[in-house]
Amino acid sequence: MHLIDYAIFGTYLMAMLGIGFYFLNKNNTTEDYFVGSRSMSSTHIGLSIVATDVGGGFSIGLGGLGFTMGIAGSWLLFTGLVGAWMSAVLIIPKIKKIDSREGFLTYPDFLKWRYNKKVAVIAAIISGLGYLGFTAGQILAGAKLSSSTILDYQIGGLTPLMLSILTIGVITIGYTVLGGIKAVVFTDAIQWIVLLVGLIFVTIPAAVIQIGGFGALAERVPASHFSLTNLSPSTFINWMITVIPIWSVGMTLYQRMYACKNVKEAKRAWYIAGLFEYPAMAFAGVFLGICGRAYFPGAESEMALPLLIKHVLPVGVTGIVIAAYFSAIMSTADSCLMAASGHCTTDLAGAVNPKLVSGNRGVRVSMISTLVVGVLAILLAIRFTSVLNTILYSYSFMVSGLLVPTVGAYFWKRGTSKGALVSMLCGGTTTLLIAFERLPLPGYLLQLNLNSAFYGILISLITFVTVSLLTEPEKRPSFNQKPTPPPNPSAQDGVG
Repeated sequence: MHLIDYAIFGTYLMAMLGIGFYFLNKNNTTEDYFVGSRSMSSTHIGLSIVATDVGGGFSIGLGGLGFTMGIAGSWLLFTGLVGAWMSAVLIIPKIKKIDSREGFLTYPDFLKWRYNKKVAVIAAIISGLGYLGFTAGQILAGAKLSSSTILDYQIGGLTPLMLSILTIGVITIGYTVLGGIKAVVFTDAIQWIVLLVGLIFVTIPAAVIQIGGFGALAERVPASHFSLTNLSPSTFINWMITVIPIWSVGMTLYQRMYACKNVKEAKRAWYIAGLFEYPAMAFAGVFLGICGRAYFPGAESEMALPLLIKHVLPVGVTGIVIAAYFSAIMSTADSCLMAASGHCTTDLAGAVNPKLVSGNRGVRVSMISTLVVGVLAILLAIRFTSVLNTILYSYSFMVSGLLVPTVGAYFWKRGTSKGALVSMLCGGTTTLLIAFERLPLPGYLLQLNLNSAFYGILISLITFVTVSLLTEPEKRPSFNQKPTPPPNPSAQDGVG
């Protein structure tokens, strides 16, 4: 790579850290740090959502899907569009109605309101572990990109991949620790614009020109790569099972719901996010994967796109595009880091001692928690190998444990706290046991080729309904309950 590319990339990273420093002294409470004082616009939130959801993992992963199956891989992000719009219609009007009077900070805060503190703590542990793995997957995505392009050399005993993991991890953790959700949302918005412009207006034209035009591209890849039906029904079902439910249980999404000013702003943000996922990012990502296969047919599927960026793009453009992909990676890693940190701070530490999360002390505890979670994510990234599998495993674990009791909290009044607790434990455990082959499935089920999350969700549903019906009904707060008016001092004093 040319010195110009290194300069562009280095300037970009310093700008991201600069945003973190800018917001360092603008967070006075945990509400500022985690939900941006509940005053953020739909445009910023919408761009932040799509940047978080698609991010580097899906960007690199989409390239891998384009490499192996062509444009049919775009259906992965169609599930994101469906999930976003379903959430806007079914979830946001309900959650914003109670958030406006309860002042929620995290997703488990809602479950504590609907069920009890034990359910909230278990949900925080499941979600926290899921987002820890998800953060690690994003860091690994950045490392795969940089180790093949801008950091493709060895320093001391550090391999290019190890050096890249440490670099992307330190930068992302740095500005997230400093600036909280405000830094995350504003950097996400910038990063998404950089990514989309970099892919559609720079990378795709440059790649097609270098390959020799669309005709040459079509000759170098199988004809099936240009068919939207080049995937099995079970693959599409697995994507739906894994991705759509995350829009109901994702801590990163709840933080942004709370950060929006009102229901109208929140719904608009979710509609914006859905459209940017599909078709914009979906087809751009898989098309570049097809270009990667045409140029490097023998490469590992997730590495073809980084190689394409390194060897095909001209001087100066390479630095811009690498910065664009790092934008996607960091925009997801920072949000997942904030989610896991929020669980540790408000849901776990706050449950032990509420004073830990109040005022300026709460901000300091939040920053320390974010740092610790970030270091753990770096250690996990060192052990992982596949970006997309890491992300989908994390999604599956979270969804199978949290989806059913969360949907029940919104739409089934008979659901009980005990039912929710047993459902979470059984659903998440079942998925892990099947995913890591500790619970073998019968042959006829294996032939269906369904994601382990399907069975986890099924077990979660059965246990939630059964235990809830076998336990005594509980009196639960209503979404339509009006807030209790504050006392009138004058009336209490007999005045007026």
